[in-house]
Amino acid sequence: MPAPRASAGLWAGVGAYGLWGVLALYWKLLDHVSPSEILAHRVFWCFLFSLLVLRARGTLQPVLDILRDPKARRAVALATLLIGANWFLFIWAVAERRVTEVSLGYYMNPILNVVLGAVVLGERLSRARKVAVVLAGLGVAAFTIGLGYVPWLSLVLAGTFGFYGLVRKTAAAGPLVGLVIETMLLSPLAVLYVLLLPETPGGAIAAHGWGTTALLLLAGPVTAAPLLLFATAARKLPYSTLGMLQYIAPTLQLACAVWAFREPFTPRHAVTFAFVWLGVGLYAWSARRPSST
Repeated sequence: MPAPRASAGLWAGVGAYGLWGVLALYWKLLDHVSPSEILAHRVFWCFLFSLLVLRARGTLQPVLDILRDPKARRAVALATLLIGANWFLFIWAVAERRVTEVSLGYYMNPILNVVLGAVVLGERLSRARKVAVVLAGLGVAAFTIGLGYVPWLSLVLAGTFGFYGLVRKTAAAGPLVGLVIETMLLSPLAVLYVLLLPETPGGAIAAHGWGTTALLLLAGPVTAAPLLLFATAARKLPYSTLGMLQYIAPTLQLACAVWAFREPFTPRHAVTFAFVWLGVGLYAWSARRPSST
């Protein structure tokens, strides 16, 4: 691929996963609001923000074109279901105190991306990159064994986001157009949920002060920014490369957990990180070689 295109995709991917990695710091400011209500606000304000950005760029015609194209419409609808399920499971897991399984899911996801890139898209991996994937897989396997049971939640989180990225890479909709349609489809449910909350109709905006209101309104751009960067990276980078970049997010998430939230760093985490970063380093080295695929 042309160097400028690859470079733009690389920076977009680093930006997306970097933002996702520190996003917990933002949601921590809203820990007095229920996770499901935060999700509803994320969806609706993300839709409005994305729509305004698209309008500012000049036209809404691409949205109408996608909605009129049956094949593109089906692809975006599938992406909507996948990202909606992923967001819901993430919120539910946080409420159920199963964050360890969430982090494992996002460690599994890059390996799934590499597999999808090879199996579905026909992307070829050099020997060094295959070894890199195996090393990362060993780290995740050690983490899984330490849990002592099959982490179904991790598997579903990895699967929904992995297939979401694959659909977004192959869909006809551009990053911003796709995000507008995805959040548009989910917004009616989000609005109804907030309006019909039994405890406080209107939810946290009605019950709390301006600080909470501002944080909830900003959930739109905070949610949209990494998704737009991710969708851009998914269209410009080999999916296997995108998969390896994804280790940035869980690494930053763990850093936030240990240093900001004072959670323990266990030997299981240490083993996982050792293997994962060996794999990432080997993959990055192979990517610099002219003969790498």
